[in-house]
Amino acid sequence: MRILLSNDDGYFAPGLNILAEHIAKIADITVVAPERNRSGASNSLTLDRPLSVRKASNGFFYVNGTPTDCVHIALTGLMEEMPDMVISGINDGANMGDDTIYSGTVAAATEGYLLDIPSIAISMSQHNSTHFETAARVAVELVEHYKKVGFKSKTLLNVNVPDVPYELLRGRSVTRLGKRHKAEPVVQLTTPRNETVYWVGAAGQPNDGGEGTDFYAVANHYVSISPIQVDLTKHAQLSEIKDWLNIKSLDK
Repeated sequence: MRILLSNDDGYFAPGLNILAEHIAKIADITVVAPERNRSGASNSLTLDRPLSVRKASNGFFYVNGTPTDCVHIALTGLMEEMPDMVISGINDGANMGDDTIYSGTVAAATEGYLLDIPSIAISMSQHNSTHFETAARVAVELVEHYKKVGFKSKTLLNVNVPDVPYELLRGRSVTRLGKRHKAEPVVQLTTPRNETVYWVGAAGQPNDGGEGTDFYAVANHYVSISPIQVDLTKHAQLSEIKDWLNIKSLDK
């Protein structure tokens, strides 16, 4: 089995290194990751300049671009054979609820999904995590299960793992994405040059974090596994907007 690994924390990130160490025991891996931390890059592609790919001493490839750039380049030009799966992570911090819209970790997996490859994004439940080993073991279990069972349809999984020792996990939970309150206000600072700058405020607390959500699962020491998709069409509102515009049928 061939697996492409990527992330958004950079090719030097401990989560990626631990993930590669574990996945390499059960599959042939290729690692293509950003040259620096690109958290929050979402699904952005670099189209205004050429990109370079270099190889680190440990065999990882790194790109001076976004997580999406990394996976796109790997799948459309760098790899001689297409992988059987794309795994992005292990992210140092959660990607739950609304976070998934901004996440570079999820975006890297999404790019694999868009190119018809089963893909998994895997993240720790908090920043400055200490139990990446737990998430790596979860990733191995998911890959091993995929080897045995496969997927029935095109699949993109968003996985969040509690930052606890593996033995303290209570199991797995298939979840939907919850929702957060709005973010905290921006933090305004003045530089030594008397310029005003702004830090984006912290994410808000869960607003929709009840049973069945990713927030609830992780808070209760379950691995959260959310099947997600890219279709942004709000299908239930198509008829409403047609009525709003008084559109009865398409013009021929």
